[in-house]
Amino acid sequence: MSLYRNLKLLLIPLLIITTYLSAHSQASSTINGVISDKETGETLIGATVKISGDKQLGTVTNAYGFYSITLPKGNYRVSISYVGYQTINEEIKLATNLKKDYQMQTSTTLQEVVVHAERRNENVTSPQMGVEKLNVRDIKNIPVLFGERDVLKTIQLLPGISSSGEGSSGFHVRGGSVDHNLVLLDEAPVYNASHLLGFFSTFNSDAIKDVTVFKGGMPAQYGGKLASVLDIRMNDGNKNDFGIEGGIGLISSKLKVEGPISKGKSSFMLSGRRTYADMFLAFSPDSSIRGNKLYFYDFNAKTNFILDDKNTIFVSGYFGRDRLYLKNAFGFDWGNTTATVRWNRIFSNRLFGNTSLIYSNYDYRIESLMESNDFKVSSAIKDFNLKQDFQYAANEHNIKFGINLIHHTIDPGKITASSLSSVNESKIENRKGFEGAVYVTDDWKVSDIFNVAYGLRLNSFSMIGAGTFNTYDVDGDITESKYYKDWQVVKSYLNLEPRLSASLQLADNKSLKTSYTRNTQNLHLMSNSTTTSPTDIYIMSSNNTKPEIADQVALGYFNNFKNDNYEFSAEVYYKWMQNQIDYKTGSDLRGNSNVEADLLYGDGRAYGIELLFKKKFGNFNGWVGYTLSKTERSFDGIDNGKWFNAKQDRTHDISVVGIYKANARWVFSSAFVYNTGNAISYPEGKYQIDGNTLFYYSQRNGYRTPAYHRLDLSATLEGDPNRKYQSSWSFGLYNVYNRKNAYSIDFRENENDPTKTEAVKTTLFGIIPSVTWNFKF
Repeated sequence: MSLYRNLKLLLIPLLIITTYLSAHSQASSTINGVISDKETGETLIGATVKISGDKQLGTVTNAYGFYSITLPKGNYRVSISYVGYQTINEEIKLATNLKKDYQMQTSTTLQEVVVHAERRNENVTSPQMGVEKLNVRDIKNIPVLFGERDVLKTIQLLPGISSSGEGSSGFHVRGGSVDHNLVLLDEAPVYNASHLLGFFSTFNSDAIKDVTVFKGGMPAQYGGKLASVLDIRMNDGNKNDFGIEGGIGLISSKLKVEGPISKGKSSFMLSGRRTYADMFLAFSPDSSIRGNKLYFYDFNAKTNFILDDKNTIFVSGYFGRDRLYLKNAFGFDWGNTTATVRWNRIFSNRLFGNTSLIYSNYDYRIESLMESNDFKVSSAIKDFNLKQDFQYAANEHNIKFGINLIHHTIDPGKITASSLSSVNESKIENRKGFEGAVYVTDDWKVSDIFNVAYGLRLNSFSMIGAGTFNTYDVDGDITESKYYKDWQVVKSYLNLEPRLSASLQLADNKSLKTSYTRNTQNLHLMSNSTTTSPTDIYIMSSNNTKPEIADQVALGYFNNFKNDNYEFSAEVYYKWMQNQIDYKTGSDLRGNSNVEADLLYGDGRAYGIELLFKKKFGNFNGWVGYTLSKTERSFDGIDNGKWFNAKQDRTHDISVVGIYKANARWVFSSAFVYNTGNAISYPEGKYQIDGNTLFYYSQRNGYRTPAYHRLDLSATLEGDPNRKYQSSWSFGLYNVYNRKNAYSIDFRENENDPTKTEAVKTTLFGIIPSVTWNFKF
């Protein structure tokens, strides 16, 4: 199928939807507007707008604070609510279309838990399931490694989401691999969201306004990944006053500056962060350590301009870099760059549009610093993305539709060397792909007790030239080699992705929900390790590699009690996956121009139950989460096609989080985690060839590392809240009882008795104290 034909198939549904909506009209009136923070002018995402009268309807603001509700003409009571803010109540007469903006005042009497729904009972009434929101203002109370606030570490405390390893920011969702998660920063994809080999995430919490994670049943506007969506939005900047805030910790510091460009009309936000572990190395008495480098830095920037009451422009960007250099040995650096330009337009009182131009680049470089053997290896993945999204409010329906076009470029690897080096220069051909999608989704309030969110996404992917492309048989031998010109289509795929979620309210405080979701993925991460690595490589769907496909069904029970202060939920899910990718034993994935010859293709399945009990409000709050799950894979070339444990399979996963506000100044918190050890392959025998000992493995991932568990504690001392200049001290203890959790287990011959084999456990962290001073003025 040609690229041109795929584009036509994508555009036809969008034209039909647009024509229908332009002709759609009813004898009713619409109230619409933008809801924002009164103090800063920041728009509020997910604020609840509820209208009561002869007819009752409600909605939540979108990612830009916009809302729209269409009702029969009459008198109504408007209620605006958002957790942590004072509720606004107002009587209105809706005789004609009404534009009404609201500014909300923060509340000083309400303390909310870190994870909460958009309104007190949104978890019960919304048809969406498998979704959680994080209140970034309060994640400072969750104890984490090195005392650095981290949204990726925080979401790993939720049921259904597990860490990929000790200290790692990589995560698995409902049996998915690390690369099955779509991570977005102001709509730009981030391909490696980690610093310092995963011990920090790329997201500086001071620069973030909103975090939403979808574990299943994601709306049709999201696509490209199998397991989850992590949608992160940066702060817009204070439109009313200038402000500076930051923090100084033991190994890192950060600073944020924000303020108006034109008061009330435009603003900016600049935020930077850097570690300085390398600075301490300069004072080491060991000369071999002095001069080495080990640090990261990142920088967030955003600005926005309100052109008029219907048009707003946003420009945002992120740049981050890691550097690890050991003199006379090797150098290693990697980083992400993103840029997003967005144009919001209110076309009418019912129709809202957003146009986005997005750039994303992830690259890494490895450098040998040995004089006789110096060389550099580099690789990158780059995206150019155009998105057009619309939102249309029509009585009981909230319709979203749009189109997304992405040009992918993968630079698999390039080796450069000096004339004195023994390494030969080489270059693997770039691979390019064009991905498009059109979607429509509708949140339909069928009745007072039954809500449905349904949608359809049509995804198209084409691998394109220029370059030489090989076709391989099942043994990895080349059967055809063909050259394709620039933009000539090598292989195309077209997939439909239906999405459906529904909720039935059994009472005001309890409901049943169900969902079905299909997702496809055309960019695939190749890795031999159990956690993410900066040098992991990506490949595209091609003439050899088909798109990965995942279907997931879920059923959930949700119950709030004690005036919505307590929440309980139970979700069961089953996911089956096609075209899963693994590698043949002994494969070398890096620098391999024929990497697809070493790949295996098979199936996957994951199923489990997630339980969550949460106290959301009051001086003491927190949650207990538990996941019982199974994740398996099946490949003809592994264990004779039998199902085996995926490396991310964990039977039990428990998290307990408690936050206690003792008084106006002291906040204490704790987090306990326990999970079954990782699935791992252990050798069951050994043999010698030419004097070298080789280990024999009979089954993939047939054993377990020891169970992982850890307790973290933290305390925060706030300064005087009545002063314009504010400060606080955060104290933390990571791994309080000094548990020696296994990061990896390797096998080697016993030095004294070669007939014996011994296991060697590597542990990264024992008990780690931290202290950070935060300031704001």
